Amino acid sequence: MDETISWLRDRPYYEGQVTHHETVPGRAATFADLDLSDRLASALEKRGIERLYDHQATAVERVRDGDDVVLATDTASGKSLAYTVPAFERALDHTGCTLYIAPQVALINDQTETLQDLAHGLGFGSRVTVAQYTGRQSKSEKAEIRERQPTVLLTTPDMLHYGILPHGHRLWDWFFERLETVVVDEVHEYRGVFGSQVGLVLRRLNRVCERFDADPQYVCCSATIGNPVEHAATVTGRPETNYAAITEDQSATGPTHWLFWNPPEYEDGDGWGSGRRKSSHVETKRLFVDLLTRGYQTVAFTRSRQTAERYATESADELRRRGEHDVAEGVTAYQAALTGDRRRTVEEGLSSGEIRGVWSTKALELGVDVGGLDAVLLDGYPGTRMGAFQQAGRAGRGTDPSLVIVVGGEDQLDQYFMRNPDEFFDGEPERAISNPQNRTLLPDHVLSAARETWLTPTDDDHFGDPFPDVVAALTESGELSRRETDAGIRWLYDGDGSPQHEMNLRTVDDRQVQLRDRASGETVAELPFGDALRDAHPGAIYHHQGRRYEVVDLDLDLGVAELSQTHADYYTQVLHDKTITVERDHAETRMPGHQDSTLRLADVTMRKQITGYERRDGKTGEPVGQFALDLPETTLSTRAFYYTVPEPVERRMREQAADRDALADEDEAFGGGIHAAEHAMIAMMPAELLCDRRDVGGLSTPLHPHTGKSTIFIYDGYPGGVGLTERAYADVGSLLSTTRKMVASCDCADGCPACVQSPHCGNANDPLDKALALTLLEALED
Repeated sequence: MDETISWLRDRPYYEGQVTHHETVPGRAATFADLDLSDRLASALEKRGIERLYDHQATAVERVRDGDDVVLATDTASGKSLAYTVPAFERALDHTGCTLYIAPQVALINDQTETLQDLAHGLGFGSRVTVAQYTGRQSKSEKAEIRERQPTVLLTTPDMLHYGILPHGHRLWDWFFERLETVVVDEVHEYRGVFGSQVGLVLRRLNRVCERFDADPQYVCCSATIGNPVEHAATVTGRPETNYAAITEDQSATGPTHWLFWNPPEYEDGDGWGSGRRKSSHVETKRLFVDLLTRGYQTVAFTRSRQTAERYATESADELRRRGEHDVAEGVTAYQAALTGDRRRTVEEGLSSGEIRGVWSTKALELGVDVGGLDAVLLDGYPGTRMGAFQQAGRAGRGTDPSLVIVVGGEDQLDQYFMRNPDEFFDGEPERAISNPQNRTLLPDHVLSAARETWLTPTDDDHFGDPFPDVVAALTESGELSRRETDAGIRWLYDGDGSPQHEMNLRTVDDRQVQLRDRASGETVAELPFGDALRDAHPGAIYHHQGRRYEVVDLDLDLGVAELSQTHADYYTQVLHDKTITVERDHAETRMPGHQDSTLRLADVTMRKQITGYERRDGKTGEPVGQFALDLPETTLSTRAFYYTVPEPVERRMREQAADRDALADEDEAFGGGIHAAEHAMIAMMPAELLCDRRDVGGLSTPLHPHTGKSTIFIYDGYPGGVGLTERAYADVGSLLSTTRKMVASCDCADGCPACVQSPHCGNANDPLDKALALTLLEALED
């Protein structure tokens, strides 16, 4: 592998891009003896499994002891055996049932095939039957599955919500009566809005199980995260004390060579601002083609479907130009919009070696079995360490060495880790956050629960403190009816139809806008209402599947935006005005480094008015024009933390601006300082928590009416909040420290995309003052 790395450094495009080379040593496997029935042991041996790794055996034993289990280990560490063995043992012993839940149908398909193969190996009359139940099956196929009564049922949370829980007493009584194990695979994926919704679905599952006198154990499988027990308990609605955590991976691996590869900066003559770097996509494509040419089976992970498709095509073209026609035929893209058959073809091709290279979104990050690859390229930091290690885990065949190259983008997290690689390798894993007590989401799930089986006052054990208030409001509105019975108070669903079908688990915005190609009439995409205002306003440039469109009309009443294909060489960015009203303060404390700064957690209302948009040159990013828009104001009721700037620090910042430039506008400079600090804190939230920077927003103001002082707000980007700001409030010292270090370690003079600029800023990053932001952050840090 060292020879290959030296070879890459000798390529003609190499200009010193390698900023760090880390070799993570391999390890030998540690096995444990586990008593298994002869039939199950024989079936596992037929699949090449003669002994279990120590972490697998420990997990099985804890399940046998009656504990809930969360297994948080590396990719390809064999987590599935932790639930497969108990599930099959219980089915063999007394036809106990197992429910397997995964976030994607691709995982369902992969696990169904594996489990059916193992069940077949048990022989005739084993009483272990495996079936999947998803939205892609016909009514007759679903009826046949229910008639067959499988002992292991695989489904998605969506189908559990729409297709199983609403029919528990009529079609699924046989299943719930025998349900002993619930497997929640990839539990780290259940975070944010989706995780909060799934947490409520599983609370409804727990209620239905109670009605059938069932008390299943939970087995959760996760990537390495900072709070596996807390998160598993939050998602499943079980006490943390029920959970046994298994986090030490004892499977065998070879050494992994990590290269941090930072594209060079543009020179001043190119017209770019300080800190602008050449495209990570182009750098990744060069590395991808070179590694394939050298015989390495390689996957390049990138963030968007469009990028995956485009650069898979360009990579194949480049290979053909080099005369590598056979290799070029084995290059393709993999992303969630592909058909199930096409995705399966790519997965099988990777496993067999027929496909040599893939450009993929994170769709291939999850636990679908594609064998071990030689090399993984990360086209830009994936946003979290967890995601980076998940994607890197695709590299490695047994104990052979593997190569992972992280190609830096130009934003804050990418460049922070390029400058501070020790923080990447030694830093604490991010924490997964969800909020099943979200008061915006809870009413629909309470209605769904009432339709599934009546509500009682004890259901606050499942739904938490907001439950009584939510039930009272739904009763007053006539959606629930209250009954006095001999057994106590009952609430029944009093509406028409199915409340389950009125909501989408993967979004919180019911209003959707269709984007249509004006020439063909084809629906290109569908966006939530708020996203459509930002990305599909008249004049917006919208990219889809390698095509560039201009939005020529937006009809919000009809929910339709009309698009026309264009070759415009610019992109667009909205401008907006924003206000925040504090509705209720919940908690307050002092900032770690300054007793004159108050930090508060609050319910807030954010109002945003998009006022126009800016066209920016597609090559230089420079503004080339501003245009007004007339769009409706949007409001967001959510959670935020906010803090005041201490008066001594504000005076120091203003004096610093005056000392630097006697003619400086102190008000503008100070506003730029707090604006830059706000941007930087938002950018570094994903370094602490599993989220995207678009999941949070911010506002900085030199004078806010609620505090009477200069104030910075960081708010959760979803109605009711999904727990992000609560966690950041509780650990603000760590966030401040990471943010200050990020800004200080950037060597630009005035602020750049790698420190304080934001591509989502509604004020076009004006004003910003990096030096004053650093003064503030240093004063507040402990």
